[in-house]
Amino acid sequence: MEYSVLGNTEIKVSRLCFGALTIGPLQKKLPLEEGVEVLKYAIEHGINFVDTADLYDTYPYIKEVIKEYPDLVVGTKSYAYDVKTAKETLERALRGIDRDYVDLFLLHEQESQYTLKGHREALEYFIEQKQKGKIRAVGISTHHVAAVKAASSMDEIDIIFPILNYKGLGIVDGTRTQMEMAVKTAYENGKGIYLMKPLGGGHLIRQYKEAMNYVLDFPYTHSIAIGMQRKEEIDANIEFFNDRSIDKNIEHILENINRQLIIQDWCLGCGKCVERCTQGALIIGDDKKAHVDEDMCILCGYCGSECPEMAIKII
Repeated sequence: MEYSVLGNTEIKVSRLCFGALTIGPLQKKLPLEEGVEVLKYAIEHGINFVDTADLYDTYPYIKEVIKEYPDLVVGTKSYAYDVKTAKETLERALRGIDRDYVDLFLLHEQESQYTLKGHREALEYFIEQKQKGKIRAVGISTHHVAAVKAASSMDEIDIIFPILNYKGLGIVDGTRTQMEMAVKTAYENGKGIYLMKPLGGGHLIRQYKEAMNYVLDFPYTHSIAIGMQRKEEIDANIEFFNDRSIDKNIEHILENINRQLIIQDWCLGCGKCVERCTQGALIIGDDKKAHVDEDMCILCGYCGSECPEMAIKII
């Protein structure tokens, strides 16, 4: 496994980051013992970096793993906007992983310089806690080019966690090229960069090799976060990161996994996915949210490219 230091920090991370969203209650909802086993397997095979968030409710898995691997690099995120919410979410993280510090604490889903300004009070609190040793690095996560541009010039921001994949899925306010250029600038300014959703929330699984080759060839990142639920997925990703190939037996297992399309609670019911679906598998229900008919869905993933909220995923 390749390792690098996140920008101007002293935090050394594996090229492959374990995205913990997929094992938790928002997606696979693995039993605690099973989720811990998967995460331990990843660590035993060279992954030393896990990404989570206050929203994901995956601290219990990480807490158990830290008992055996106390130096695991943990990145988390919250929607905190003032001192009260910042304090609550930081304390929840520290209590949740049962450690007196967290490596990365990010403002979740920032959109521009205006949202950063609106969350300034929380950011100041996290900076203060960094000075006290409770946080090692402060940053943002984002689907917006504008937020990457804004954060790249802020000395107080150590880490940027942007969305980037070869189809540009999930980039809200620009093109893939525009995001690439923004990330390049941030990287050159010394920010620690790790990328999210290289598989577009699961919608690029059928183009796995093209998608992975793209992010692995992108030179302005230190790590790439991928959601994983199974040991076979860990094996496949590690092998591809190491030599751009996957064992045929593992590939066969992954191809035969019974995947499903899920729609997250934050769906706004805009109907764009319904319009895009050629199978008639999606409808807007009485609750004003999208719903999927699993008998009709062929898991093509095209609907996800139309969702402005990235609320549709394939797991």
